[in-house]
Amino acid sequence: MTELYRKLEAHLNLLYPEQDGAALAQRLVETMRIVPGGPEPVPYSNHWDQADAYVISYGDSLLSEDRLPLENLHHFLSHYLADSLSGVHILPFFPYSSDDGFSVIDYYQVNQSLGDWPQIREIAAQFDLMADVVINHCSARSGWFDNYRQRKDPGQGFFFEGDPGDDLSQVVRPRTSVLLQPVQTLDGERHVWCTFSPDQVDLDFTNPEVLVEFVSIIRYYLSQGIRVFRFDAVAFVWKIPGTPCINLPQTHCLVQLLRLLVEHQRSDAIIITETNIPNRENLAYFGNGNEAHAIYNFSLPPLLLNTLVTGDCSHLRTWLMTLPPARNGTAYFNFIASHDGIGLRPAEGILSEAEIDRLITTMEGFGGRISWRDRPNGQRSAYEINISLYDALAGTLAGPDSHQQARFLCAHAIMLGMEGIPAIYIHSLLATQNDQERVANTNHNRAINRHKWDYPRLQALLADGSSHHAQVFQAMKQLLAIRRCQPAFHPNATQFTLQLGDALLAFWRQSPDRSQSIFAIHNVTDKPQSLSLTSLNLIELDRWTDLLGGQCFLDLRQTLELAPYQSLWLSNAPVMVDDTATPTV
Repeated sequence: MTELYRKLEAHLNLLYPEQDGAALAQRLVETMRIVPGGPEPVPYSNHWDQADAYVISYGDSLLSEDRLPLENLHHFLSHYLADSLSGVHILPFFPYSSDDGFSVIDYYQVNQSLGDWPQIREIAAQFDLMADVVINHCSARSGWFDNYRQRKDPGQGFFFEGDPGDDLSQVVRPRTSVLLQPVQTLDGERHVWCTFSPDQVDLDFTNPEVLVEFVSIIRYYLSQGIRVFRFDAVAFVWKIPGTPCINLPQTHCLVQLLRLLVEHQRSDAIIITETNIPNRENLAYFGNGNEAHAIYNFSLPPLLLNTLVTGDCSHLRTWLMTLPPARNGTAYFNFIASHDGIGLRPAEGILSEAEIDRLITTMEGFGGRISWRDRPNGQRSAYEINISLYDALAGTLAGPDSHQQARFLCAHAIMLGMEGIPAIYIHSLLATQNDQERVANTNHNRAINRHKWDYPRLQALLADGSSHHAQVFQAMKQLLAIRRCQPAFHPNATQFTLQLGDALLAFWRQSPDRSQSIFAIHNVTDKPQSLSLTSLNLIELDRWTDLLGGQCFLDLRQTLELAPYQSLWLSNAPVMVDDTATPTV
């Protein structure tokens, strides 16, 4: 405990130099209910292995008349995915006023339309549950904000105020709305900082009372069985006018402090930072192995999408080559679709503006929408593409074609083979298409990929082998079943990128104990491609098997022909899944 107090005080003295660091550290420890003699976190420990994979879902993605939405979600997870996935990220399930949950009214309550804490605890008892800590802002309709305007506690010092006369020219914005919003309080008009929207008012972490409150929130979530915490929009959490107000040193310090508290309360708890920013800035949230346990791999979605619609993997390959291995105790959180759009900022410096414009045009041709942001120079630029991933992969630059399903499965085979922990959006598992009606009803671009399924209808479609939903779902489950058995797919297993030309994306994985090697090779084009096995330098004394097709290769001098978007996972020590319906991906 002495070492914990020393580290906490060091962080607190940096964040709050005018406060009594020792007294504040004691208060935080008591709030988190850390007891002397409790289990100490083991440095550089991996709280995951190759069997770990997550599904991302809203609490109300599956609706029916006879069950609460959270009960439907639990039923779906336990009856369809218990042998495929280890965890679930339920997107904000709290009472909210906008942004489909990310404008939180009350952090301690479950939205009654979804269920209540007993339903959350039941899911957490069976799956590793990830919950959002919406840490940068809360709803303008929250009790905290009402108290702020009335100058009452808790809340009167909780929100970040700005001065219209401040130099805000450097502030990095993800939106086009006005940053400072005028608000009437008992003390007159004030201007509150709203990074994302007028309904999402930024919290003021320069006030230590806000920190104490969020430690209390996290402690409460731990008591409900939640083990994994996604820090939403955390890059924006500390503001200093005259700076970009993103990724400031105090932000990194705050994440480090919260990690200390969380892992001393539960040693296997995991913090994941959600930072939709350029790649180098994103990597900084690993810290020195003392910050985020995992970071969202935000560059992967736009680069993989670009690869598959252009048939050229050169940018993705180069990025993979420069991606530093995550040290033990840290991991990449890999995803290629989510409730948000496909972010374009993480592709900055990798794709040229012309390539981004070409990608945007192609996605608009597949029914996609574009969300914009204001830049410090006053110009507007594309922030993200809003589209369902299944429709995003409907074709190539030339337009839609007949390879949509194969291309879609190839994308997931690539992601599932990569270093890191994979996460699959529920609408990717179900091959859900663009919901244009929902966009029209909400006037919100992101609604295009936030469809709400009638659960009985979905179950009927999944039972119908002729539907593309059933076909994709079964193929995705098979990919997951194969992956989870292979030690070479441990999130921290060695990865080397191979040079097989621009049409074949390939990388080599080796298990931490070196007992298994897997060569993951993917045809990213709509044309057959040849692969000479001699180019892989396979060890002839080993028996090499394609985990996806089941074929054993005895002649290592032969040349294979990969069909459009076909993937191979060549393993020298395969753990095969007993399933005669193994699809060729």
